[in-house]
Amino acid sequence: MVTIKHSFSATVLDDTGALATTELAHACGAGEDWVVQLVEVGLVEAEGHEGPPQQWRFHSSALQCALEARRLQRDFDVGLDAAALIIELQGEVRRLKSMLNAQGLRLR
Repeated sequence: MVTIKHSFSATVLDDTGALATTELAHACGAGEDWVVQLVEVGLVEAEGHEGPPQQWRFHSSALQCALEARRLQRDFDVGLDAAALIIELQGEVRRLKSMLNAQGLRLR
């Protein structure tokens, strides 16, 4: 008999639904410096960006984007600039497909 074990981790959002820099880094298995790079390349926006990274707050959409960037780095060994471009293009394709579907047109 083969036993398969799964482990999961969870990040709890505070009452505002925002993540601190350390929480975002931890949720992605990265360091705070990596999160700073995400902000610098424009992949995610931080509330309080004028202050130090320890005071930044991120919405849940930033977590989704950061996790996608981490996956692209892991699976395809791309840099954050390339990951930002890929994620932006994926979003644009989804938006265009949605517009076509709304007009009754389908892409193959």
